[in-house]
Amino acid sequence: MKKQSLHITIASALILVLLTVLISGTLDAMNWPCENVNLIRNFGWNDRGRPVLGMAFAGDAEVLAAEKGEVIFSRGMDDSASRLPSPFGAWIAVDHEDGLISIYSRCEDESRSFTQVEKLQPLAQTGISGWSKQKGVYFILFDRRERRWINPAMIITPLKDTLPPQILSVGLRNSQGVPFNSAQLRNTDQGRYTILVNTAAFITGARENPLAPQRIVCSINGAEAGSLNFEAVSARDGVLMVYRNGLVPAEQIYADFPAFEAADVFLNRGQISLEVIVQDAAGNSRSALSRMIVN
Repeated sequence: MKKQSLHITIASALILVLLTVLISGTLDAMNWPCENVNLIRNFGWNDRGRPVLGMAFAGDAEVLAAEKGEVIFSRGMDDSASRLPSPFGAWIAVDHEDGLISIYSRCEDESRSFTQVEKLQPLAQTGISGWSKQKGVYFILFDRRERRWINPAMIITPLKDTLPPQILSVGLRNSQGVPFNSAQLRNTDQGRYTILVNTAAFITGARENPLAPQRIVCSINGAEAGSLNFEAVSARDGVLMVYRNGLVPAEQIYADFPAFEAADVFLNRGQISLEVIVQDAAGNSRSALSRMIVN
């Protein structure tokens, strides 16, 4: 357990360093775009088979620039220009140099005109536009050079939270597509399996809004067998890619809603211990252990 936790800590530190170098130091200076609002969906959440690519906040507040930059695009609710992402509703895009762009969408339709903004400068008011059902803002960080969406929780101080994530179930799916609950499985056949993890993180005091974790690590008999990370989602030839021991299509990770396909493993004959560790953005973690006989 301690060894796995050490691996998670080291991996987190390395990824933070790499992202900081990539974006030339602007990342650690950023702020969240709103104050006194509720986080209702976060980066990586399984949205019925697709990853959420930003942070959705609910509440009535001013939308603030996360960092200084240049406004490169803005769109009102009634704009009808082609090739614009209408699910965003009214939105603003700010370029922070080195290819990093912050996007503030689903806002109230306001006629503020500016080209340069300072950190924490008001941009708009939270609203109900685009694909939103309640007043709020959908905040996205996009690296246009690497063609990937970045998890804001990787580069902005995580929201205060002391509540560990929940592991609702851990399952195995065999090569024939048949799923099993690992907690109830005492014997199984040798072969290749996919580990399915149904998990949810919560901000302390807000259990009504389940969130995606930051990382899921699976191990077999103490050896790491797979690691699913929610630091970024890339685009390759029009396909969303998620990091799970390398880039894999997001449709594989999110295929079994609401669970995540956390690892592909081959189970050899003998007694095995399957451990799953889930960590949230604030560093809270929880583990689940299952034992079974492989025939």
